[in-house]
Amino acid sequence: MAIDIGIAKKDREAVAKQLSKLLADTYSLYLKTHSFHWNITGPQFNSLHNMFEVQYNELWTAADEIAERIRILDVFAPGSYSQFGKLTSIKEESGVPEWKNMVAQLVEGHEIAAATSREVIKVADEAGDEGSADMVTGRLKEHEKTAWMLRSLLA
Repeated sequence: MAIDIGIAKKDREAVAKQLSKLLADTYSLYLKTHSFHWNITGPQFNSLHNMFEVQYNELWTAADEIAERIRILDVFAPGSYSQFGKLTSIKEESGVPEWKNMVAQLVEGHEIAAATSREVIKVADEAGDEGSADMVTGRLKEHEKTAWMLRSLLA
């Protein structure tokens, strides 16, 4: 059955393309945060271990919401490491940095995801896709808040 939600196919595809970048950023940030949760050491262990757990759970839920929004637009969502690697702007960390570097990397990742969110909102607004714009506005606020909280640890 053909989709008819009031957004033209080319506009749905344009929004989904941007949402796919946000999904890749979200999943990449999820992986990094979860790895840091497992591998944190030092005097900040307990607080950061718990903080990172809250953050990776939030990112996991967000990834599902973003992927489902892509499907609502009748586009297939990316779902492999190779696809995410091509779409994300977040740098992979293959080592185990000290805690301050972990926090700095997560600040940078959330700021990147916030910038990606802004791009999605622009495209969604141009397409008349209030549903995507609304969802991503919530994501933008979450990334900005998390970046602020993490950045405060480094002050």
